[in-house]
Amino acid sequence: MDIIANIDVLREQVIAWRRQGLSTAFVPTMGNLHDGHLTLVKEAQKFADRVVVSIFVNPMQFNQATDLAAYPRTLDADCRALQSVDTDLVFTPSPELIYPHGLASQTFIQVPGISEVLEGAHRPGHFNGVSTIVAKLFNLVQPDVALFGEKDFQQLALIRHMVADLAMPIQIVGVPTVREKSGLAMSSRNGLLTAEERMIAPLLAEVMTTITSQVSKDTQANKALVTQATAQLNAAGFNTDAIDIVDADTLATITKETQEAVILMAAFLGKARLIDNKVIKLS
Repeated sequence: MDIIANIDVLREQVIAWRRQGLSTAFVPTMGNLHDGHLTLVKEAQKFADRVVVSIFVNPMQFNQATDLAAYPRTLDADCRALQSVDTDLVFTPSPELIYPHGLASQTFIQVPGISEVLEGAHRPGHFNGVSTIVAKLFNLVQPDVALFGEKDFQQLALIRHMVADLAMPIQIVGVPTVREKSGLAMSSRNGLLTAEERMIAPLLAEVMTTITSQVSKDTQANKALVTQATAQLNAAGFNTDAIDIVDADTLATITKETQEAVILMAAFLGKARLIDNKVIKLS
């Protein structure tokens, strides 16, 4: 496995693969890897001959400097984990390499609408940082296919829209959420949970599953489900941040034309902000 921090060396390797007729899959990450990330790598190996994983903590998508500083950096452990699943190349650029003129002078990409609702409304500018870094990494790696976890549902939707709008020749693959035995969605944030909180955390997925069968095209009925779910989570010790039931394609309000809805869950438990989602077909 090659570990590369230089853009020219990265490009030379990808070009060399292409000359050999080999395809490339790409998995962008911010490090602090868990089994969910490794599942993305294993899935990527089914789609292409070579797999590139990037590890880059992107300052553009953090709203607060304290959150950026506190994000876990575990590069050595991450590389060992990636080597264990036969990753071909790990790209580990520095912020200075990615943003040589600083964030204030950086060209950015904005996906209208989808970047401004739900999570985007709570974290202004966050999704501009996501779309910009993903587009830049796509330009650097030039992959044939890129894989993202479905746990970050809005992020995946944003990237799919960006790739379509900009006519990028990249296949975007969503990989189902990987869960712990308890049902809790795997996340780097789970490491912030205390032992007691880990006992409570699976309730987020349980509550989501409970209301799934009751979701409909009736907006008022869905609002009642959100109120019910919020109360149940808060009574158990969560501090619910947002629960939304929206059109899975547009992330807008459900209409009579909606074919699939998605439940988007976000709640704090201690220091950890946990998220989850579930897509439901509507009749």
